[in-house]
Amino acid sequence: MDNSKSGSERRHFILVHGLGHGAWCWYKVVVALEAAGHRVTAVDLAASGAHPARIDEVHSFDDYSRPLLDAVAAAPDGGERLVLVGHSHGGLSLALAMERFPRKVAAAVFVAAAMPCVGKHMGVTTEEFMRRTTSLEELLMDCEMMAIKNNQGTGAAILVGPEFLACKYYQRSPAEDLALAKMLVRPGNQFLEDPVMKDVDLLTTNNYGSVKKVYVVAKADVSSTEEMQRWMVALSPGVEVEEIIGADHAAMSSKPRELCDVLVKIANNLNTYY
Repeated sequence: MDNSKSGSERRHFILVHGLGHGAWCWYKVVVALEAAGHRVTAVDLAASGAHPARIDEVHSFDDYSRPLLDAVAAAPDGGERLVLVGHSHGGLSLALAMERFPRKVAAAVFVAAAMPCVGKHMGVTTEEFMRRTTSLEELLMDCEMMAIKNNQGTGAAILVGPEFLACKYYQRSPAEDLALAKMLVRPGNQFLEDPVMKDVDLLTTNNYGSVKKVYVVAKADVSSTEEMQRWMVALSPGVEVEEIIGADHAAMSSKPRELCDVLVKIANNLNTYY
């Protein structure tokens, strides 16, 4: 890939990880995008990756998403707009940022991600995922449920187990990436009872609905299946779709070059200036 980008072609990507993960999971894509001449920021959401907070110190989905919201808010008004990229549960944080700062986002890319739609509450994607699972035992495998308490009351966090990671998340990824994930994953809170997740009026046509969306289907994903991914696409007519053959749920690990190529293609087709 040519890394001699002119100033007008250089984009700023902000990468958002999924539940229990952190900025670390994007390391291959960060290198590839930077080699292609782009600016890249991979964020740690609250109590994730290297973020210093403990999970029971994060009291709301808004607090959890704050590192992303702050990064988007910091983008200069009237400058080049951002390309947001969200993976898995990180797609919901993307949606919140798009609703709050639509004029700072040129495009949002959902990589095997939860992608909500205008007119439904954000939790509908998680509800549908659980509805399609035949049993809780099949869904959780060796994941651990951890009791937590924050300002919203008592709840549970999920610590993704090594067997789940190997069979449902990284089954086509290099062994080194699976080993890294086993060492670095942290408990994650889905915030299912958070008011933000239940608000059917949260996402609006004028804000969230106005931002260009691209869905990247990971065709070998056995966690959020291709059928589930396409169900989310169907909820939002007009969403563009890219496919990555052979990508497991951790597409950034199993097919990093292909994912980078897709992201660069999206960026190069954008007119990101006001």
